[in-house]
Amino acid sequence: MADEPPLTPSGLTERSYELLVQAVVDYAIYMLDPQGRIMTWNVGAERIKGYTAKEVIGQHLELFFPEEDRRQGKAQRLIATALREGRAQDEGWRVRKDGSRFWALTVLDAIHDEAGCLVGLAKITRDMTERHEAQQHLDEVRAQLFQAQKMEALGQLTGGMAHDFNNLLTVIIGSSDLARRSNNLERIQLLLENIHEAGIRGRELTQNLLTFARRRTPQDWALDLASTLQASSALFAQALPKSISLDLEIPPALHQARVDANQLEMALLNLVFNARDAMEQQGGRILLRAENRHLAGEWEELHGDFVLISVSDDGPGIAPELQTRIFEPFFTTKQFGKGTGLGLSQVYGFARNAGGSIRVESEPGKGTRMTLYLPAAV
Repeated sequence: MADEPPLTPSGLTERSYELLVQAVVDYAIYMLDPQGRIMTWNVGAERIKGYTAKEVIGQHLELFFPEEDRRQGKAQRLIATALREGRAQDEGWRVRKDGSRFWALTVLDAIHDEAGCLVGLAKITRDMTERHEAQQHLDEVRAQLFQAQKMEALGQLTGGMAHDFNNLLTVIIGSSDLARRSNNLERIQLLLENIHEAGIRGRELTQNLLTFARRRTPQDWALDLASTLQASSALFAQALPKSISLDLEIPPALHQARVDANQLEMALLNLVFNARDAMEQQGGRILLRAENRHLAGEWEELHGDFVLISVSDDGPGIAPELQTRIFEPFFTTKQFGKGTGLGLSQVYGFARNAGGSIRVESEPGKGTRMTLYLPAAV
């Protein structure tokens, strides 16, 4: 009886296994020697990368990497990781034979024989260009939506700030007019000081508006929360009616947090505007408060040093059956045209992406407190 061809672990003969690999056209599947040179090549690899087996056998893996990645030795690092840890995974740009680029998801596994000796590396590559481009488009849409929310909020802010600017202009025009008609040097000096102070206040208001409106690249460096909260609260107060006050409480040694200032400002603005809308009829007090807190799993299994930033109001509160839904996108209890239902979902996403969370505490008739839990940068 003739010897049977050896079987692979799955029960297929080596020849059948080779035919199976060659039949796969959606994945590039090939073997490398321990130095990273190509030993085998399947139909999927030829379809995705454009090279025939004759053209690539014996070539090094870095053949498929862009020039900038070659200079940084990315292929060699990937191979070294697979040899050291048994597996390496990477996602990034690769180059086809015709010079075009595609976004690839790759996995590199170390292969050993029955005796445990390294025989090579198995390489699997999948073309993820369409998914990558779709994700980029989604990110662009999110960025546009975020900016649109900011500009809508900016419109509300400027409505309140117009009154302040008008008061400042009244001081400047009135004081300058009086100074022109006065011969008293002391009185002129006092009037000039009033004009100067009004000008500084106007500059601060303008800078706050420009800072809020500017489209900035997200950054997650350690942020000085104390100064950010002080500047933000001064800006937010301009959008509140006279019947609603905004108070700020900050401890003397508030931790920094590793969050993006732009996104934090937008999250706080959403919370303050929600509180404002809840008290629009009867008025009341909004309290913006921050504190340091060390957590050991008391809230959503968060551990470590955190900064808690809460926005509390004296409004009617939120019904228990609605509290589980308020962070859902497009869910809103406001009248048509009064809100998009995206504000609180943006706040929730910001907190989660920062490695923290948000907590809502509310009881009908007793107001609402929403608290951001942000990891401290200590």
